[in-house]
Amino acid sequence: MSKTKTTYTGENVMGFINSYVDKEQKKTDSFRLIELLQDWSGFEPKMWGPTIIGFGNYHYKYESGHEGDAPILGFSPRKAAFSLYVYSATEKSKKLLTELGKFKMGKACIYVKKLDDINIPTLQELCIESIKYINENHECSCRK
Repeated sequence: MSKTKTTYTGENVMGFINSYVDKEQKKTDSFRLIELLQDWSGFEPKMWGPTIIGFGNYHYKYESGHEGDAPILGFSPRKAAFSLYVYSATEKSKKLLTELGKFKMGKACIYVKKLDDINIPTLQELCIESIKYINENHECSCRK
């Protein structure tokens, strides 16, 4: 069975942004996302793998037997766009996507060029819905 690459690394989040992100707008948006996701999740930002900033953690196990840990919410300031890991495929989340703004959808990831392209209150609702889903379906640090 393959080893999960997305694991907690202990690297410094601010150091990562300052060294990895080369455009000022993307840096500004990265710091704003940290503020927002930390506020909404209640967790400090931590590095997961080489490029993902995550908040909280949960344990997943697929029917295939593959299991591991992942951040409850997260993002990566990739070169082309932000990858937002804030989505759980609930009916409410699917409806919220229609109100989010300009983005592209991956399998379980939302791609956004810049924060000005999306509706931040809708992003907040998506994050809260995802936390709720993870709390109900996985062992997670979101149980308080």
